[in-house]
Amino acid sequence: MIRRMYRRRFFCLVSVFLITAVLCCLIYERVRSEKLSTVLPRTESSHGYDMSPYVQLLKTIPPFWDENGDAIQNTEDILYIDAENEMEWKRRLPNALVIGVRKGGTRAVLDFLSRHPNVRVCPRETHFFDRQDNYVLGLDWYREQMAMSFPNEITIEKTPAYFVIDDVPNRVFRMSPSLKLLVVVRDPTIRAISDYAQLFEKANGTLRSFEEYITEDPQHRILRKMSSIVTTGIYVDHLNRWLKYFPLEQIHFINGEELIKNPVPEMQAVEKFLGLKPFIDENLFYYNETKGFLCLAPAAGMKGGGGHSGCLSESKGRPHPSVDEDVVTLLRDFYAPLNEKFYRAVGRNFDWD
Repeated sequence: MIRRMYRRRFFCLVSVFLITAVLCCLIYERVRSEKLSTVLPRTESSHGYDMSPYVQLLKTIPPFWDENGDAIQNTEDILYIDAENEMEWKRRLPNALVIGVRKGGTRAVLDFLSRHPNVRVCPRETHFFDRQDNYVLGLDWYREQMAMSFPNEITIEKTPAYFVIDDVPNRVFRMSPSLKLLVVVRDPTIRAISDYAQLFEKANGTLRSFEEYITEDPQHRILRKMSSIVTTGIYVDHLNRWLKYFPLEQIHFINGEELIKNPVPEMQAVEKFLGLKPFIDENLFYYNETKGFLCLAPAAGMKGGGGHSGCLSESKGRPHPSVDEDVVTLLRDFYAPLNEKFYRAVGRNFDWD
C-alpha cells in the first residue's frame, strides 16, 4: 500500500517536470524568434535579413592564422543563421577578377578594395586560369583559395597574368559569364621599364641593360617586339581576346597613373562599376613623404591605433633605371598607334602620348 502510494507520487513528479520543461522550451523559442525579428529586420529588396551591422562586427574580429599563413576567422565568433542558408558564411567563387596588367597597380587596387566593408579579397595570386597545373585541380580547389564571405559580399581575386594569356578568357567565361573584370592600365612604355626593374632586382643585378633587353641590334634601333615586356603593353590585342567572351560593359579600366596621383576618383568609379555602396573617400589615404605617394590610412579598430601604415611593400615604387632617350622614343613610336586603337575600343583617352 505504502509502496503503491510512493510510486504514484513519483509518476506525478516526473509528469510535472516534463510538462514544465516543454513549456519552458516553447516560451524560449517564442521570445527568441520575436527578438530575432526585431534585431534583424527583413529588407524589401531581398528575402534575407539586413545583416550589415553584423558584417561590420565580423570584420573587426581578430583573425587566426593557419599553417599556410592565411587569415581564418575564429569559428566560435562567427554569426550563422541557418534559415534557408540566408546568412551562410563560407568560401565562394569570385564575383569579380582583377585580371591585369602586370606592373600597372593591381596590388594597390586590391588593397584599396579590401578596406570596403562589403568586399572580401583573396590574399594571394592563385594563377588558376593561366597555369595548367592549377587549372586541372578544378573549381572546388579554386573556391577554397578564396576568403570567407556572406552572400551580400563581393569576392575578388587578382592575378595580373590573366589579361595576356590566350586561354584565360574562355576559361573564365566557362566559370561565370556574368563576372566583372578589372584591368589597371598605365603608359605601356613606363610599364615596360617598371617590369624590367623588377626583373633586374630578382636577377640580383645580373640582367643585361634595358636597352639590350628589348632591342635586337647593337645600335638599339630594332625593337624586340616578341619580348613579353613589350607584348604586355599591346593592350588592344589582349582586350580583343576578352571581347570574344565578355561585353565591354563587364570590363572596367583603371588609370594606373591616376591611381598613384589621385586614387579616390578612380576607386569611386570602381565602386560604382561593382555596384558597391560608396565608402572610399579622401579620409582613406594620407601622403607618405618617404614613399612619395599616397598610402592607406591605418584601418579603424586595428590594434595600436592602426599599426600598419597601409603603404605598399618596399618592392613597390622601386626606382627605374636610366634609359637611353632614343630607346624610349623607339618604344613610344611603337605603342602610339596601338594606344590610339585601345582608346577607341574602350572609349577613353589615357593620353599616354
